[in-house]
Amino acid sequence: MKELSKDSATWHEVGAEAAGQRIDNYLTKRLKGVPKSHIYRILRSGEVRVNSRRVRAEYRLEEGDRLRVPPVRTSTRSAGGAQGRAPVPVLQADILYEDDVLLVIDKPAGVAVHGGSGISHGIVEQLRAARPHAPFLELVHRLDRDTSGVLMLAKRRSALLALHRQLREGRVEKRYLALVKGRWRDARRSVRLPLDKYVLESGERRVAVKEEGAPAHTIFQLRQAWRDYSLVEAELKTGRTHQIRVHLAHLGFPIAGDDKYGDFALNKELARQGLKRMFLHSARTVIEHPRTGESLALEAPLPETLQAFLATLEEPRETAARQIV
Repeated sequence: MKELSKDSATWHEVGAEAAGQRIDNYLTKRLKGVPKSHIYRILRSGEVRVNSRRVRAEYRLEEGDRLRVPPVRTSTRSAGGAQGRAPVPVLQADILYEDDVLLVIDKPAGVAVHGGSGISHGIVEQLRAARPHAPFLELVHRLDRDTSGVLMLAKRRSALLALHRQLREGRVEKRYLALVKGRWRDARRSVRLPLDKYVLESGERRVAVKEEGAPAHTIFQLRQAWRDYSLVEAELKTGRTHQIRVHLAHLGFPIAGDDKYGDFALNKELARQGLKRMFLHSARTVIEHPRTGESLALEAPLPETLQAFLATLEEPRETAARQIV
């Protein structure tokens, strides 16, 4: 977005990266430190203009729009970041793929994708801080805090919308690896169990299998089997919250280290043995490139900590022909 000089206000020309974005959301991101109430006030008063006209907060920007932003006072910043706030930490994550419209990282476990709920900075905030001149950077999808692996971010709004369309239409292949308690018997099993969200008294959100829930479909394939554990690959056909975790727990095969739906006594023992996280990893995602349309396979290797834990188990009794990613 180019800045144009004129009077004491700031004038901008909207670029392709902001096209389709609501003006209130755009201003909230651009005018950091300005309360949302003030942003809505300058919109209502007409101090913000698009092509010399008043617009409502829900107006969606178009490429080439000329946007007038009045002078506003933002919060002061120190060298460490916003005044009174801790500096944004540097994200330690491998880049799996990057071009001008797409960024794909190997998300580490233990890091939330978004700030909030007591978390100061999530992955998207850390990446934005590391790329201050990037005009646009948004999550395409989410991974649970304790899940590692393939995480996609869009660098253009057009790419974000295209990938969201692929997700809605079921054209994205997403495969995970999970170590579960128990001996998984089927080489391949298709699971269709509806999932329903609910909230605990503490305010924490949970998911359970219920007939009135939303349709959820996961295909599981056995990769390796030990006496007490099994390594399964989970292919998501739908993308419900905690889908893999709840489906496996409901079937009697909780994921090792799962602190919401798992075997809590077992988790304590596993922590003593060296597994201090949930054993769930987003190993492979296949998309159509949002600009070229070509098939793009994105793969994240199983983290060394998880490979090391598997090595502590006794020799597997069964091994699938397909190798572990």
